[in-house]
Amino acid sequence: MCELVIFAQKGVVSPAIVDRIEWTTERVGVAGKLTFKTIFDENNTFEEGDVIQFKYNNTPIFKGVIFSIKRDKDLISVTAYDQLRYLKNIDVYDYRNKRASEVIKMLANDFNLNLGEIEDTKFIIPKRLEDGVSLFDIILTALDLTLQNIKELYVLYDDFGKLSLKNIKNMETDILIDETNSENFSYKTSIDNSANQIKIVKSTDSKREIYIEKDSSSINRWGVLQHYDTVNDKENPIMKAQSLLKIYNRKQKNFTIKNVIGNTKVRAGSSFFVKLNLGDIDIKNKMIVEKVKHIFKFQEHTMELTLKGRD
Repeated sequence: MCELVIFAQKGVVSPAIVDRIEWTTERVGVAGKLTFKTIFDENNTFEEGDVIQFKYNNTPIFKGVIFSIKRDKDLISVTAYDQLRYLKNIDVYDYRNKRASEVIKMLANDFNLNLGEIEDTKFIIPKRLEDGVSLFDIILTALDLTLQNIKELYVLYDDFGKLSLKNIKNMETDILIDETNSENFSYKTSIDNSANQIKIVKSTDSKREIYIEKDSSSINRWGVLQHYDTVNDKENPIMKAQSLLKIYNRKQKNFTIKNVIGNTKVRAGSSFFVKLNLGDIDIKNKMIVEKVKHIFKFQEHTMELTLKGRD
């Protein structure tokens, strides 16, 4: 069921796995990770930098590079990352009139990263100077600007060795999570990162213009929670303020479930329907996967999920 292969300098290696293989993905700013343990053996001659790929039931799951190896008397512990790991590189970029999707293609070309399907993000960013920041930050800023201006959320991930970008709407699945396929869970709601008043400042050579959008009923319940932002000459401050209010003027909902029956369709950014009764709260809605850890054991595949409200 599990097929793990390492393309080492001295040839192809198929290590015997001890206990489990774990594959973890997160929705924002973190590379996909694969970890496993194998028995110390003279035939296990691989090292950092070697390419590794993992398939489960003939389904391609992970392709990446070994970054760390830990040895003790009997076992070797291996950690590999997918291509997103290279987005931790720091650089300086000054670009004009590019979509976030075009920024990703530019960076991938400069750093020799393989590209898969990159959906058009549509919104044109007039200009950005990114100085001394990671490639991840450059991309996430571009995607955040897209979200703020056109209310479209995109997910960057590695698809078996190819950088891919999809609108989160196109990552929905037909999976149902309920009491029959999950064990333990925890549910949290918070307004720590919420905002019911948006203040936008537009600076020109002669003056500063201020635009405010707010929800009075929310302010009466929570008090004033203000989000501050700026716009450049080519951005519409009123539209941005309205978009940000829709994004932030709500509770954040976080939901963690353990020992869910595994499904290889599930990765960070995908969404599905959750139907669970938590006692005082009855959840019946779509939720987004913020983080998922797949655990592959002998004839067993389970998941640990961290979810957010689909809205």
